[in-house]
Amino acid sequence: MQFEPRPDDKAANLARMTAFTDRAVTDGVQLIAFPEMGLLGYWHLRRQTVGRLRELAEPLDGPSVTAVRDLAVARGIGIGIGFLEADGDQLFNSYAVCLPDGLVHRHRKLHAFEHEGISSGDGYTVFDTPWGVRAGILICWDNNLIENVRATTLLGASVLIAPHQTGGTRSRSPHGTTPIPLALWEARDRDPARIEAEFRGPNGREWLLRWLPSRAHDNGLFLIFSNGVGRDDDEVRTGNAMILDPYGRILTETWAAADAMVAADLDLDLLPLSSGRRWLKGRRPELYDILTRRFGDERDPREARFSAEPVRLDPGQDQQDRGQFGAVTGPN
Repeated sequence: MQFEPRPDDKAANLARMTAFTDRAVTDGVQLIAFPEMGLLGYWHLRRQTVGRLRELAEPLDGPSVTAVRDLAVARGIGIGIGFLEADGDQLFNSYAVCLPDGLVHRHRKLHAFEHEGISSGDGYTVFDTPWGVRAGILICWDNNLIENVRATTLLGASVLIAPHQTGGTRSRSPHGTTPIPLALWEARDRDPARIEAEFRGPNGREWLLRWLPSRAHDNGLFLIFSNGVGRDDDEVRTGNAMILDPYGRILTETWAAADAMVAADLDLDLLPLSSGRRWLKGRRPELYDILTRRFGDERDPREARFSAEPVRLDPGQDQQDRGQFGAVTGPN
């Protein structure tokens, strides 16, 4: 799904999700994935007080996830929703997949940057499904760090559920995405060609295709990309809902400037001989200690996301330290 939630309106958003779930059931869908923070909306949360966030948050067994779990059981379908989770004194950007057998699997975003009051999760989420395949969840920026997708794959996932709120973001990178004027979204019915060009261009689809196919291909897994669409506070999300196969090929996609659903059958016979699966068998774990070593330049997700300071590699001591793990080439 790509979906434009109403900010803080749980009832309206749940009603919309229920309508799309019923449509999915009619179409024979077994699993539907809504976007990150679809229950509340997303980007406006950064401007709320911690007190307001606590008012909006719910525990995993709160009324909203419970309602979705009951819907999943009643309709015989898996449903993934994003919500703001309260657990004691902590808040998390979380995603719950409710299965038709009544089980609920929850992932907490590992690299939360949306608000200083929202904590990052500390574990991967991989689980069995009723359809004979293991699935994993990574939320938005979790997918940008390639280690997370590889770890999720090594834990047995063959399907990655990847809910996002992306496209049209204010990137610190000179060749990253840039904001899409809100006026283009508001004029989408009068001038559909201009907003479609944005959604298909470098701020939307073109940017996604720099990395989404690689995550699927290099790990040999199916990737279910759901995203917000339309106005998200002062930015415009680009939708581009798509499903990719283990070769990184797009099975289905949309660039519609509207709430929309895409669906595909996943051919599990593609998994064993996919390039990524075969490459995984050639891993040499004894070489990879460097991936778990701290080098001292790591940052909190919020600082890494919003800092305007460019990253520079020190060709001196830094290279010598990193070179302890093998040959490292760099500038003279």
